[in-house]
Amino acid sequence: MEINKIRTGFGYDVHKFSTGRKLILGGVEIPHLTGLSGHSDADVLLHAICDSLLGAAGFDDIGHQFPNTNPEFKNVSSLVLLGKCYKLLKSKKWKIANIDAMVILEEPKINRYIPEMKKRISSIIKTENISIKATTSEGIGFVGKKQGCQAYSTCLIYK
Repeated sequence: MEINKIRTGFGYDVHKFSTGRKLILGGVEIPHLTGLSGHSDADVLLHAICDSLLGAAGFDDIGHQFPNTNPEFKNVSSLVLLGKCYKLLKSKKWKIANIDAMVILEEPKINRYIPEMKKRISSIIKTENISIKATTSEGIGFVGKKQGCQAYSTCLIYK
């Protein structure tokens, strides 16, 4: 395969916890006392995945694609944003080889929700090569103090 037909991408997102919001990660609602604050549903996992895909394909980041100043994206499901990112990739003939993502939060524990997250994501981006892992920050920093959640994602795309 030619090198210009293979690209990697990296994405990162962070949101603080907020009362009166649902906690949505990977398109799955997770029971918790607080959710994440943001213009959309604040799904840090999907936002990181979107940015990794957009970056790999050479597009502007998620903030440029779906600005928080646009009322169309107020409280929108990030699964919708992921679908729009996937369409952008397809428009340039890119295919997704794999996604590897990490969610960092102290609580709640999300491991039992990961299979459903993968199912929802793969139904949109048409690949089952998705790895989602979860860890804590061992009580260090804003995540360790249970003030927010962050996520990282890498991807490999090809033509």
